[in-house]
Amino acid sequence: MAAKSPAQIASAFINVSDAKANLSIPNMIVLGIFAGAYIGFGAELCTIVLTQTTSHLGLGVAKLLGGSVFSLGLMLVVIGGAELFTGNNLMAVGVCSGKIRFAQLLNNWFWVYFANFAGSLLMVFIMYQSGLWHTGCNACGTVALDIAAGKCNLTWGEAFFRAIGCNWLVCLAVWLAAASDEIGGKIWGIFFPIMGFVASGFEHCVANMYFVPPGIFLKSHPALAEAVKALGDKADALTWSGFIFNNLIPVTLGNIVGGALFVGCAYYFVYLRGKQEA
Repeated sequence: MAAKSPAQIASAFINVSDAKANLSIPNMIVLGIFAGAYIGFGAELCTIVLTQTTSHLGLGVAKLLGGSVFSLGLMLVVIGGAELFTGNNLMAVGVCSGKIRFAQLLNNWFWVYFANFAGSLLMVFIMYQSGLWHTGCNACGTVALDIAAGKCNLTWGEAFFRAIGCNWLVCLAVWLAAASDEIGGKIWGIFFPIMGFVASGFEHCVANMYFVPPGIFLKSHPALAEAVKALGDKADALTWSGFIFNNLIPVTLGNIVGGALFVGCAYYFVYLRGKQEA
């Protein structure tokens, strides 16, 4: 199976950045909504798989399985075609090369980020209305609550540094997928980094746009009153302000550092700096 070299991948992302920067706003919004929903598909599948798995197989194996199925989300984004904020952090290559302006990068990030949020909330609404959180006598809903509460109770520093590790791996997944022109190669390039970030417990801002809102909604549902009580003081952070200020802001900033700086800018420095780009 032929694969591009790292230098060839870096060069390819100059043109990828240019294409993304020149998308129309309507296209960025629609493709951004798709990406939020696609990551939501991976997140809801992860939640289902984690339901009652830890008690039977242990925490490590449960995380491994959850991370494995979560990789579905990025496969849909990369192969199906969508605009994902965290993956678009690689547009830093285009800025460093001078192919696109910093203002174009920010324009793309702005529209895609909020479109991702809209797509994630669409999936939250669909899953809430589906009643699938009742799976296992409300065990699935309890898992969703636990995941959301855990994320909202991280310290700012914990959320930020977990987010660096996350998007370092996510952008490497996109990078590895770009090495292959075949779907099989793209799938394997995506699978291991994404499985690794989820199993490790790292933080992804778009994934959290799906993971946390169900906890906020389910917190007030009578069927999960006992599960909320078991959370104790942790349940207090399950609010929109708790989500945005305790998790979403530091995770977004950490994702930018991990993806734009540690992958995009770093690979530009190694492979493209000082060279004439096409």
